Amino acid sequence: MSITDIANGLVELCKEGKFEEAINAYYAESIVSVEPMGDPATVAGIDAVRAKMDYFHETMEVHGLEVFGPYVNGNQFAVRFLLDATNKAAGKRMTMDEIAIYTIEGEKIVHEVFLF
Repeated sequence: MSITDIANGLVELCKEGKFEEAINAYYAESIVSVEPMGDPATVAGIDAVRAKMDYFHETMEVHGLEVFGPYVNGNQFAVRFLLDATNKAAGKRMTMDEIAIYTIEGEKIVHEVFLF
């Protein structure tokens, strides 16, 4: 599978809101995920990434999502996410605009970093 195939597959699943399926299909067991904020900001391992995703869905109500890309370069690709969501605890609605940069090794995503 090519980098472009992986990138396009991830983007299509994200556009459909199928984030768990995207993780299962494309992430390496040893994935490292980096956020600009968070406690912790860096997590390692597919179970930690799944837990981070579960926490997001528990704490945020998503009203809308737009996904742009992928933009492929070498063994990396970038995706832009534009998210309309409300923090459930604070009741604060916000627009989150972020770029994710993914690194591929051996047909799996081994590293992701999110930039706001």
